[in-house]
Amino acid sequence: MKEQNTRDTESHISAILEQTPNGVLLVDSEIRIKYVNPAFREMFQCKNSEMIGNIASKYIFSDCFERAIAAGGRLIIKETCTKLDVSYRVGLFPIEEENLYCGIFIDISNEERAKKHFRELRAQTLQRAQEVISRQMQTAQEIARLLGETTAETKILLVKLMSLFKEEID
Repeated sequence: MKEQNTRDTESHISAILEQTPNGVLLVDSEIRIKYVNPAFREMFQCKNSEMIGNIASKYIFSDCFERAIAAGGRLIIKETCTKLDVSYRVGLFPIEEENLYCGIFIDISNEERAKKHFRELRAQTLQRAQEVISRQMQTAQEIARLLGETTAETKILLVKLMSLFKEEID
């Protein structure tokens, strides 16, 4: 009965790994791929048959497993693979009984694209605000120049009028 429960549990775990939206990658101590789920293959645009036994960094374009092994434990990092236009957060942890490392990859590409779009929109808004301020300053300077000219013309006219009246009085 215990053996049946173990097989059932393994079957459930396998089904979960196959259905999870997060990429799962198992590697050995030499960073050679032992297991990869469909979500990982989709995220990194790979076929399962070509991956098993190969070095993980060939597909994820990162040395995150090497860093986790060197650190001797768990590691959580955020990476971007520009070649595949994918950004991900990965949690890495050892499975000591099996001498394996597991990486759980969460695709954050849409989130990163939204952040990039927001940064670009903010930069454009700042640039537009600077342009509006510059135009406002130019307009204010032009108004001041015109006001100065008309004020000077008015002063000249009033001085002439005053001198005419003054001549009549004298």
